[in-house]
Amino acid sequence: MHAALWSRLVGFERSDLEAAVAGRTLVRGPLLRGTQHLVAATDYPWLRPTVAPVLERLARSPYYARETAGLDPDAIVAAAGEVLGADPVRRRDLAAALTSRWPGRRGAVLAAAVEALTPVVHDPATSAFGSWWSRRDIAVVDAAAWLGRPMTEPDVRELVRRYLAAFGPAGVMDVQAFTGLTRLRPVVAGMADELRVLRGPDGAELYDLPDAGLADEDEPVPVRFVAAFDNAVLGHRDRTRILPEAHRTAVMPGYSMVHATVLVDGFVAATWMIEDGTIAVHPLEPLPDVDEVLAEGARLAAFLDLDADRVGTGTRRG
Repeated sequence: MHAALWSRLVGFERSDLEAAVAGRTLVRGPLLRGTQHLVAATDYPWLRPTVAPVLERLARSPYYARETAGLDPDAIVAAAGEVLGADPVRRRDLAAALTSRWPGRRGAVLAAAVEALTPVVHDPATSAFGSWWSRRDIAVVDAAAWLGRPMTEPDVRELVRRYLAAFGPAGVMDVQAFTGLTRLRPVVAGMADELRVLRGPDGAELYDLPDAGLADEDEPVPVRFVAAFDNAVLGHRDRTRILPEAHRTAVMPGYSMVHATVLVDGFVAATWMIEDGTIAVHPLEPLPDVDEVLAEGARLAAFLDLDADRVGTGTRRG
């Protein structure tokens, strides 16, 4: 998350994010596509109910169904509610409570189902930074209690507007792929009076906000280091507008993994990772200006308190 914001915001400091999550102006939890997202606390109360159908569908998937078979989802939520409250609860403790309630079932799966079935957010003390990757140590808390406000009504139209503000011009299928919601064509059609309609190179109908500008196709694009699972890569159904098909399996090798990437002229040209205390760039194709890539990598390494002097290229992938 630090790298994602650093690549987007001029003057971004790590303390900015730390202060925002500690002050509860940013919260993290399962949202779009059923995956974890960090969002403004003011947006969570309408966004979580809006994507509830996606999360409920996830809770019915085979991974969960093996453990929840025969259980009423409301009963699972009620049992979790006896543990969850205004104070964060470790996932492993929630899992233990649910296993005690239903012996013989995997409590970790039941606890994960709870996060899909009812609004919860993650305690920043356990989920904002280093321990984010230790899933069993993450603590969860009732979202309404944490935010001090209840959930509100779903607002699918606002979600469409927010999506287009970030990723437009885009088609209906793009919105659906990014959000996980389905049957949005009537929703977008009902917004015709507030959206601009364009045509893509293939004649496909695309939508955008009326005051959104279009960059000149010849405008120079700087090198950017993009974080793992970054929405820039996942923002459209057709990801070839940023991720060449030839590189897709190198960036998305399976098991829901999306590697961190390097954009050159707006397209993925390499992956990157932290190795031996510095940043290693793994080209997917010949890089036109290696020095520019390494210079940007050195700036990111310095920001992340890594060894900026040893940033280099590793084995070519793809």
